[in-house]
Amino acid sequence: MSLLAVDMGTSGCKAIAFSEDGRVLAQKTCAYSHFHSPRASWAEMPAGNFWRALASASQAVAAHLTKDPVEVVVISSHGETIVPVNQQHQVVAPAILNFDNRAALEAKWMGDVLGPQRMFQITGLTSHPMYPIPKMLWVRKHQPDTFSSAAKFLTVPGYILARMGLPGYVDYSLASRFLAFDVHKRAWSDEILCKCEISAEKLPDPVPAGSVAGRLPSSAAHELGLREGITVVVGGHDQPCAALGSGVVEPGRVSASFGTYECLVAASYRPAISAGALAANLNSYCHVVPDRYVTLAYFPSGIMLDWFLRTICLAEDLSTTFVDDLLASLEGAVGALPSGLLITPHLLGTCNPDFNSDASGIVAGIRPSTTRADLYQGILEGIACEFATMSDLLREAAGSFEDVYVSGGGARSVLGLKLRAALSGRRLHLMQCREAVCLGTAMLAAVALGKHRSLSEAVQQWVRTSESVVPDPEMAKSYQGQRQAYGVLYSSLARLRCARNCGEAGGVS
Repeated sequence: MSLLAVDMGTSGCKAIAFSEDGRVLAQKTCAYSHFHSPRASWAEMPAGNFWRALASASQAVAAHLTKDPVEVVVISSHGETIVPVNQQHQVVAPAILNFDNRAALEAKWMGDVLGPQRMFQITGLTSHPMYPIPKMLWVRKHQPDTFSSAAKFLTVPGYILARMGLPGYVDYSLASRFLAFDVHKRAWSDEILCKCEISAEKLPDPVPAGSVAGRLPSSAAHELGLREGITVVVGGHDQPCAALGSGVVEPGRVSASFGTYECLVAASYRPAISAGALAANLNSYCHVVPDRYVTLAYFPSGIMLDWFLRTICLAEDLSTTFVDDLLASLEGAVGALPSGLLITPHLLGTCNPDFNSDASGIVAGIRPSTTRADLYQGILEGIACEFATMSDLLREAAGSFEDVYVSGGGARSVLGLKLRAALSGRRLHLMQCREAVCLGTAMLAAVALGKHRSLSEAVQQWVRTSESVVPDPEMAKSYQGQRQAYGVLYSSLARLRCARNCGEAGGVS
C-alpha cells in the first residue's frame, strides 16, 4: 500500500507516492495552464486548472503502482490563493492567485484600522495585498455580484476537497495565511472579521492538519485514477510541510525550501510575536505539527532563475535534465572572482524585511564584456545575499542556529549552495528526499492512518540528509565588499520606489 502526497504549488501540481517507510515509489508533476493578468497587478486562473493538473498527475502516479495501490491521498498547497464557490461548491469566478496584488488599498486600510501591532499580535502577519481577506474586501467592492454569490472563499486544497464532494476544510497553517486567523486560539478572529464586516460563514472551517476529511467518492476516484473509498486527509501550507519533511519539529532546527520563493523556517512552542519580528515583517503562525508554530523569512528567488533561463538563455524546455545540463555548463564558465554585478531577484516584489509589492528586479554593473555566465553568477550572488539577510533576520527572532536543512529544486546548483553557505556563515545540509513538501505531507497521512504514533516518530524514521556544504572562509572574504554594496543598493532602491510611488499618486485625479 502507498500514500499519495500532493503539493499544489504556485506553478504546478506535484504528486508523489510514498511507501509506508518513506521511500518514493512514483512521482509526476503537471503544470497549470498559464495564469491571466487582465490588468496590472492582477493574477487569476480558472480553478478547474488545479483539478485538471491534479487528475493528470494522480493518474500518472497511480499507473505505476500496480503492486502498491494508493491507500490514502493528502493535499497541501501554496498559501493565499482563493477560490470563490457557491452553496453547491460550484466555482463562481476565477481563482485569485497568491501573487495577485490588486487589493493594495484594502490591505492598507486593514493595517490602518487595526494597527500593525494589533494585527501582528493576532495573526503573526503584517497587512499585505496577497492575503485573502484584503482580496475578499476588493471583490466585495468591485465585484459585488461575485461576492454575494460566493458562499465560501476556499483555499486550493479546500477547492480540491469540495470538488471531491467532501467538506472544503482548511488546516490551521493555511488558515493562518488569510490575515484573519487568531494563531493563539486557532480560530477565526472575531475582532478582525467584525472590523472588516465579513462573516465567518464566508470562510472555510478550520481543522488541524492531518485531519481525515472523508472517503473518496466514486466519481472523483475515477477522474483521479484512484480506488473508491480511500481515505482523504487534510494537508497544510507548503512551507510548514516542507519544514516537517526536513525534520523541523522542535525549536533549534531550521529548514530552507528553494523554489519560486526561498523560505527559511524555524519551529517554536509559541509564535514569535516581538517588536523585532514585527519590524522585519516576519511571519509567525501555526505549524502543521500539533502545538507548534513556525516563523518564516522569505524572498522570491527561483522566479529570477526561471526568467533568466527563458529570456536570456532562450530555453523553452525547462525539464529537469535540460536545466541540470544548462546550469552545469554555465557554472563551468563562471570565474573564480565575484561577478561585479549587483542583481536583486525581486520580480515578485520584496518580502522581508519591507514587503514592498512595487519592488522589481534590478541588474546593475553591466559592461560590454558581461557574459551570460556573468549574469547567471550575479543572480546566484544576489540570491545568496538575500539568503544571508533572511538568516540574520530569523536568528534575531527565533534564536541562533548554525545549520540549515535544505530541500527544493533550487538546491541543484552547486555554486548557489556554496555562495549561500559562505555569505551566511551557515552549514547547509541537503535532504536525501529533496521533495520535502510532499514528504512532510505524506507524514501527516501516515500518522492519520496510524502508521506512526506521532510526527516525531515519522521524522525519526523518514528524514535523512545526503551531503553537507560548509562555509568557505576565502569565498566569504572575497564577497565582503559585494555584500556591503548589495545592502547599499537595497536601501537606496527603497527611496527610489517611494519617489516613484509618490509621483504616481500625485498624478491621480
